[in-house]
Amino acid sequence: MAKVKKTIKTITVDVDKCNGCRACEMICSAFHAEPKYSSNNPERSRIRLIRLPLQDIYLPVYAGEYAEAECAGRNKYIIDGKEYSECDFCRASCPSRDLFKEPDSGLPLKCDMCESEPPLEEPLCVKWCINEALVYEEREEEVEEQVEIEDLERSLKVLLDDFGEEKLIGTLARLTQGEPR
Repeated sequence: MAKVKKTIKTITVDVDKCNGCRACEMICSAFHAEPKYSSNNPERSRIRLIRLPLQDIYLPVYAGEYAEAECAGRNKYIIDGKEYSECDFCRASCPSRDLFKEPDSGLPLKCDMCESEPPLEEPLCVKWCINEALVYEEREEEVEEQVEIEDLERSLKVLLDDFGEEKLIGTLARLTQGEPR
C-alpha cells in the first residue's frame, strides 16, 4: 500500500442554526435533475432534512455510502434536551429505510459535493443555506491507498484488449524480473 495525499471534502452541520427551510434539498434535487435544473423533487436530493417541528428538531443529513445490511443500532440520544434516534445521524442508504434512494429505480444515492464542469467553489446546499447551518470544508490527508482487486482486473482487461496476451505476459515477466524496458 502506498501513502497518497488526498483532499477530503466534508460538510459540517450546525443543527442549532438550521430552521428547517429545506432550501438545501430543493437546490440539490434541481442540480441533479436531468437535464440540470429542469425539475425539483426532494426525493432525489442527496441531502435530507430530518424534521420533527413539534419538538423543534431540524437535522440536515447528506447521503453517504450504501450499506447492504441493516445495522443493529436503535439507540436514542438526548442532546440539549432533544431526542434523536441513531438512524437520524446515519448517512447510509440501507435496506431498513427509503432515505437516499432514487424514487423510480430504488438505486442508492450518494452526495458527490456537486461535482461538475466547471467545478463549483462549494456544494450548492452550502451556498444556498441562508442560516449558515451547512459549512463546506476541504483538508489534505495522507492516506494509505489500496488497489481493489476489481480495479486491477479491469485495468488488466483493458491492457489485454489493447495490446494482446503475448505482449502483456512478456511485459509482466520483464517487470517481475527487474529488467529494463
